[in-house]
Amino acid sequence: MRRPWRILILLLVLVLVAAVTVWERLWVRAWTRPLAVAIYPVAMDAASQGFVAQLRAGDFREIGVFLASESGRWSRGKSVPLPRMVLKPAIRELPPLEQARSGAEAIRLSLRLRWYAFRQTSFWESLGGVRLFVLYHQPRHDETLPHSLGLKKGLLGVVHVFATDEQRAQNNVVIAHELLHTLGATDKYDETGKPIYPVGFADPYAEPRYPQDKAEIMAGRIAVSEHRAEIPRDLGQTVIGYATAAEIGW
Repeated sequence: MRRPWRILILLLVLVLVAAVTVWERLWVRAWTRPLAVAIYPVAMDAASQGFVAQLRAGDFREIGVFLASESGRWSRGKSVPLPRMVLKPAIRELPPLEQARSGAEAIRLSLRLRWYAFRQTSFWESLGGVRLFVLYHQPRHDETLPHSLGLKKGLLGVVHVFATDEQRAQNNVVIAHELLHTLGATDKYDETGKPIYPVGFADPYAEPRYPQDKAEIMAGRIAVSEHRAEIPRDLGQTVIGYATAAEIGW
């Protein structure tokens, strides 16, 4: 094949991918139909395989209920259709796990993750929906989980959680946080992990300001005092604030 034809075909593919990406974002942000969220569990070690095997779709239903309930506060009292949380079969192949340290690395990671998702999932089945690859780890003493990732382009997320019953509720907080990233929400905490005022506060107009009763979901922590913040136990201790609601089209 001559070089001009190869270039033309490549350009057409890039245009098609860009068009599909824009269409998906507009379609999802319209909130006119139930948002489809596919959960693809991945066991990160042999000890986590048993936990992954007994997961059920109902384990994630509260995430959809949380979104529908919170939308009623920002959509003039009208809730969005209840999102459909669908549990897919476990995947053996790991997604790209490197951390991007620059803009160029972030672009490469995004492309690699989209290629991984294309190979692991059905294109037509996932079109217009969110795909979250949830990686389950066994907890180890003094070991923190890798940073999770939610991509607006491609509606994709890689979420790191713990494979224990005790962490199920907090796992859903992390999953909901990354899900909102795919819908356009941004983080609302500073470089030290503390919520940013006012957008990272559940009730920025409370008097006194501290302690807050709940966490803004994209801040990820409850502002207990000016210098201390706590991780919420479950989605019942979180809300979607006004800035996040605007970012996701409510």
